[in-house]
Amino acid sequence: MAITTRLIAKFNSYYAERPVLTIMITNAVLGGIADTVAQSLTVIRQRSLRQPGGVQKDDFLSIELHELDKKIAFSPTELIPASMNLPPPFDFERLTRFMAYGFMMSPVQFHWFSFLSRSFPVTKHSGLIPVLKRVAFDQLMFAPVGLACFFTFMTVAEGGGRRAVTRKFQDVYMPALKANYIIWPAVQLLNFRVIPLQFQIPFVSTVGIAWTAYLSLTNSSDEA
Repeated sequence: MAITTRLIAKFNSYYAERPVLTIMITNAVLGGIADTVAQSLTVIRQRSLRQPGGVQKDDFLSIELHELDKKIAFSPTELIPASMNLPPPFDFERLTRFMAYGFMMSPVQFHWFSFLSRSFPVTKHSGLIPVLKRVAFDQLMFAPVGLACFFTFMTVAEGGGRRAVTRKFQDVYMPALKANYIIWPAVQLLNFRVIPLQFQIPFVSTVGIAWTAYLSLTNSSDEA
């Protein structure tokens, strides 16, 4: 608890001096954690596929990842690498891409959240309606654009061109957007209603570790 209190105090201090830079660094770190989680899940999934008989009934995590495999079409080279005995090496370039994306998107998120806060102020007498308006604007306007920016950036950073971006959108954009609408409205409702403004982006990024891990798996599933 004491460590958490110190971290919050440090964050508030840095945020008061340089809010945008503080958010950028925080998002970059959390983006790196998310991709590390995603790559770890990939290793677990591949290890379970190498077991005799495939996924074991008592391996809950492997079963969940196996179900994810059914929903997302992974290529054979993604599922079973060239080496059948070793897990795939950690992809530091991919980690860097995720950290760079989190770093560069933070100013946009910062100004967007500030805009929502100014446009729909929350008061004691009108708490719920402005929050619902924030969620609606965020999910109908920012979420589709944000996902488009994510897949475009990742594809281009991986060396893909216009055709690769088009293929990415055809294959994974709509499933990812549908998944977004299942998860994020409730998260943002809590975020805008309870969390102070300076913590809203870090809160989203922290909850988004699992979401970004999903996006990482989705993005990598479509790599040639």
